[in-house]
Amino acid sequence: MSTEFRLVADGAGWVLVMDGVAQSWLDPDDPTRLEFGYMLRMADYLDVVQPRGERMRVIHVGGAAMTMARYVAARRPTSPQIVLEPNQELTDMVRGELPLPAKSGIKVRAVDGRSGIVAMPNHYAQVVIVDAFADAQVPAELVSAEFAAELARVLRRDGVVLFNLIDIHPLGWTRRVLATLELCFPELALSAESATLKGRRHGNLVAAASRLPLPMDQVVRRAAGSAFPYRVLHGPTLQQFMGRPDPFTDLDAEPSPSVERGLRFFE
Repeated sequence: MSTEFRLVADGAGWVLVMDGVAQSWLDPDDPTRLEFGYMLRMADYLDVVQPRGERMRVIHVGGAAMTMARYVAARRPTSPQIVLEPNQELTDMVRGELPLPAKSGIKVRAVDGRSGIVAMPNHYAQVVIVDAFADAQVPAELVSAEFAAELARVLRRDGVVLFNLIDIHPLGWTRRVLATLELCFPELALSAESATLKGRRHGNLVAAASRLPLPMDQVVRRAAGSAFPYRVLHGPTLQQFMGRPDPFTDLDAEPSPSVERGLRFFE
């Protein structure tokens, strides 16, 4: 299926619209300004996993407008970052209309996330951000136990995975993804707006996964003061939410439920 995409000015920044759905928002003059709630939740982890300002080696599975890569480059200058984005035409448009800053440290590879991660060396990254969609769904190949093992191989021992999920009541798919990540990463947390966790509407959920304890006290404080308040599930609360679902494997992995991602764009 062909994908239509364009960048549209909204008076404050730029919206990347794909097939009529707002996928990313970016202010090129201030890359630290984030307007999507799930990106703010990811930024909270990025800002506390190691001292602010220190370089951070990051892999992004999914590129779009490269909002999070630009955020890292602004917060942590000279950080080496690799963006895995298979749509070369999309990347060319974004870089042509909203060029990356000089010496940003951001390199884009025209490869899908699964193949790109498999090709990465062991213990390469401190953070892997998985924010990839095909036809507004998280691809099945990115939520299997086999892919989780590749993420664990690529990450340093103290590394963190940040995963943008999208789901709808009863959130069974998200529970299976969390069980899959837990096979390789014993430390888990899930962040989302209350309405999404309660099943009142579909929405984005950010999973954080690590081998070592996550800085949850700091994340919880940030959640309470966020411009888009959200809940953080971890420890016993998260285990109660998860239950005991079967992890996904390459044999039975499913894409995320077909729901409208983000905001429908109207002119």
